[in-house]
Parts: sequence; C-alpha cells; structure tokens
Amino acid sequence: MKIIERDEKLKSPGNHILKPEDYVEPRCVLCGDPYGVTPEVKPVPQQRIIQKMDEYMSRRDYEGAGRHLLYWLEEARFGSDLKGQLMICNELVGYYRKMSDRENAFIRGEEALRLLSELHMEDSISAGTTYVNLATACNAFQENQRALELFYKAKLLYESSGQTRPDLLGGLYNNMALTCAALGRFDEAGDLYEKALSVMADVTDGELEQAITYLNMANAIEYEHGLEEGDEEICTCLDKALELLDTPTLPRDGYYAFVCEKCAPTFEYYGYFLAGKELTGRAEEIYSRLSQDR
Repeated sequence: MKIIERDEKLKSPGNHILKPEDYVEPRCVLCGDPYGVTPEVKPVPQQRIIQKMDEYMSRRDYEGAGRHLLYWLEEARFGSDLKGQLMICNELVGYYRKMSDRENAFIRGEEALRLLSELHMEDSISAGTTYVNLATACNAFQENQRALELFYKAKLLYESSGQTRPDLLGGLYNNMALTCAALGRFDEAGDLYEKALSVMADVTDGELEQAITYLNMANAIEYEHGLEEGDEEICTCLDKALELLDTPTLPRDGYYAFVCEKCAPTFEYYGYFLAGKELTGRAEEIYSRLSQDR
C-alpha cells in the first residue's frame, strides 16, 4: 500500500519539474557562487584606479602606488574581471619598470599576455598597448631584441587601426626608436623620432613628450657620432627640448614634475647645468605643493 501511494504521489502534477535544490550545487563559502557555476563579473573602477595611481605617483608615494595596484588586482580577480586584471597588469609593468624590479615587471607582463589570449584580444588596441608596455620594460632591462619584436607587433596594430589615439602612436614611435638606437639601427631610430615629434604636435600638452624625444635624439646622436662630432646637433636638440619644457600653457602638475625630474640629468650630462638645476627645482616645488595638498 505504501508503495502504491508513493507511485501515485510521483505522478501528481508538478512533481516532474526539477527545482533549484535538485540540481544547484551548494554555494562556495568564500565567494558565494554555486560550485561549477561561472561567477558574475564584477568590474573594478578602472578610471578611478588610474586616477588614484596618478595621485600616488605625483606625490612620489611609490609604496602606496604599489599597494594600490596590488589591492585592485586582487579585487579584479575576486570579481572575475579579466579586463580589469589586464589593465592593472599593464600598470604594474610600468610601475615595476620605474622601480627597477625586473622580475616582477616580466611576471606581470607575461600575465598580461596570457589575459589577452584568454580574452581573445590579441588584435586589439589594448593588445598594442600591452606590447608597448612590455617592450618598454624589455628595453629598460637590456632585452632589446625581444623589445623590438614586441614593438613591431604593436606598430602593426596601431597603424592598421583608425581608432589609435595619437598619444599612443607617439609613445610607440619614441620608445621603439630608443630600442633601435640601442641596437645600432640609427637610421630607423631617426625616422621614428621624427614620426613621434610629428604625431605629438597634434596632442594637447604634447610638448612634454616632444621634449623627451629631443633628448632621446641627442643621446642617439652621441651614440652614433660621439660627443665632439655630434656637438652641434646635440645642442640643437637640447635647446628645442628646453624651449618645449618652458611652454607657458603646460599645466604644472605631477606629470610635469615627473618629466622635469626625468630630463634634468640629461641636460646636466651635456653641460646645461643651470637648466638641469632649474628643472629639478621646478619638480621639487611641485612635489612639495602636492604633498601639502594631500
């Protein structure tokens, strides 16, 4: 009798419909998502992360900048935000390059390349930016042949897209020229420097990047011809760079201070001691003001 009642009950309306408790696995106690179910993507605030990173760097709070990026990388991982992870890994490559941390720069660079593949974005502008970031790190750590290969990949993507921002293209040309000069490919480096100057002429506040390009050109002239033979050309590049840095419309912000600080030693190396001292003073004044506004 009990068996008959059980069979009849199973035949009753609605009992053939599976309910969530019949097939959904228990939720993970750590993330709250059911086991075996793809978690919902929770994007990190990319623009806010970059803005905060700029604030840290403008105050030269390098430890704070590193903690900031690593915190948000974990948040992006926790939220299954692959695009957020890609952006932050790119930022970390640049950060570790500035900190002269070769190992971690390359670790984050390889992670960024893996994320590009996972996202199927190898042919995107974002891929070009990733290649440039990693290539610049390779150049900084004397991996010039690998750097050049990555720059060529980025160049192909940037130049084949009508959506590439001029500042990205200018940065590519300038950094790629550095690698070419390091490899003794001076004609190619010269062409790329001229392209960088031309592109950055159409970018708002592009004078800073143009100034850096002129200083890089001075270095390339020295490498190719030596100080004595290249003296006149070197001085011309230095004068143009100094004029650009003195552009009155440039905002005197953290990035301006960073560029002044970066350029000062080059001026001093070539005997422009007063210019180097002036640029260092400008940078210190800005950093001091930003620290007080903290």
